[in-house]
Amino acid sequence: MGQTSKASTIPVLLRLPLFVQLMGAGATAMLIPAIHAFSLNQHRVAQPFFYGAILFLTLSALIALATFRQPVRNVARSQLLTLVAAFLVLPVMLAIPLHEARPSMSFFNAYFEMVSSITTTGASILDTPRVVPDPVHLWRGLVGWMGGFLVIVAAVAVLAPMTLGGFEVLRPTASGGGRPGSGAQLAKATEPNQRIARYTAKILPIYLSLTVIIWLLQVICGTGSFHGLMIALATMSTSGILPLKTMIDVGMSVPGEVVIFAFMLVAVTRQAIALPLDKHYLPSLKEDAEMRVALVFVVVVPLALWFRHFIGAIEVNEEADVLASVRAFWGAMFTVLSFLTTTGFVSTDWEAARDWSALPTPGLILAGLAIMGGGVATTAGGVKLLRFYALYKHGLREMERLVHPSSVGGGGRLGRGMRREGAFIAWIFFMLFALSIAAVVVALAFAGLSFENAVIFAIAALSTTGPLVNVALDNGASYADLSVQAKSILIAAMVLGRMETLAIIALFNPDFWRR
Repeated sequence: MGQTSKASTIPVLLRLPLFVQLMGAGATAMLIPAIHAFSLNQHRVAQPFFYGAILFLTLSALIALATFRQPVRNVARSQLLTLVAAFLVLPVMLAIPLHEARPSMSFFNAYFEMVSSITTTGASILDTPRVVPDPVHLWRGLVGWMGGFLVIVAAVAVLAPMTLGGFEVLRPTASGGGRPGSGAQLAKATEPNQRIARYTAKILPIYLSLTVIIWLLQVICGTGSFHGLMIALATMSTSGILPLKTMIDVGMSVPGEVVIFAFMLVAVTRQAIALPLDKHYLPSLKEDAEMRVALVFVVVVPLALWFRHFIGAIEVNEEADVLASVRAFWGAMFTVLSFLTTTGFVSTDWEAARDWSALPTPGLILAGLAIMGGGVATTAGGVKLLRFYALYKHGLREMERLVHPSSVGGGGRLGRGMRREGAFIAWIFFMLFALSIAAVVVALAFAGLSFENAVIFAIAALSTTGPLVNVALDNGASYADLSVQAKSILIAAMVLGRMETLAIIALFNPDFWRR
């Protein structure tokens, strides 16, 4: 009887709209900070989360009954609109218990905080995080963790069949002519709930297991239990959400940073999250294009920064300090990978380079790394490494043709497609991303920000790297000081950066609105 009942329940859940499922998941997650607050005897903080869980679980059940078996005329349009609603509408529900737990925080600021968390941006308006209760920080980190998981599942189950989200570079010659949002490609996006359920069952155990492993290793390395959990949630989701301002404040050690460094590689390539079940896993990971591009930047950029600081150390007669030199290089390497994956962690040894050479570290380099982003179908934002790799291969091939005009390029059908149509679409996306930055900068300038601040805030929002503001700007600018208009612009920019421009443009495809 138990097996029959379970088998009959699964199809019912799959027939529910995806947004209703997300509402139920978000409402259930409210019980976690409620339990944590009860364990700390913070009943005033626990009540909004507990009552919110009951209220929104009931509301989800009612909406599920109203929309059960409701036919969907356009599956592809429904999927993309659901993702937009998940990043714009769902935070309204998630912000209610946060606002009630922190009455001093306006509802709009709570909404901004939740949009920032679910898009894995990590831009926080909390200037004094020490006075904020730990369950509130746990809720921020948990929403970011769930948002990161949603991004991965949506990429492989929703965007990949539509040849969006970076997959247009891999399959430029697919049906539909490589045109994002074309009718032939959208025809592939059938039975979305079953596909989402299948990928959820496959990815969730890995995602959760890696999070628990990071947590345990952080505790072993000497980080506190709660801080270790927050670091684990922030690392896997690349949200960079911490309960305190800096890594030094949470008691981070060098072994703890080594653990984070190893697990941040998961956001470099979609291949890293696959379990190494066979002997071909490591060789295939070694040959992965995104991994190779990331390793080049993780080595070359820190070396360039280290050499710059070494020249500065000579001027102040500190070049013989070997320990400071090693710490400066490690701090640069860790921070470079962190911003390349759009996590935004800053190494405890990042300031060691400044102390060693008496030179400031240019934040513009970190902004460029955040724009580059991580891997396709990962929690990282930005333009994505695969698109840069396609542009690199196209440029390399063009230079070969200048020397040997009659040569034939290798790489097979996929390699040729990546160098041609793939590079063309990658260049279009890069230009759209640059235009998006320009548009957000202009909008923020009208909202009263200076040009320098507007550029950094725009890059931080579109690349989903919220902590970039605290590192790249030395004038003390913060999200809490922004006006309502500027925060509204950043909310739109964070959703645009998380969804990607091509997916938003695909929503305006005429095929989406034809019955």
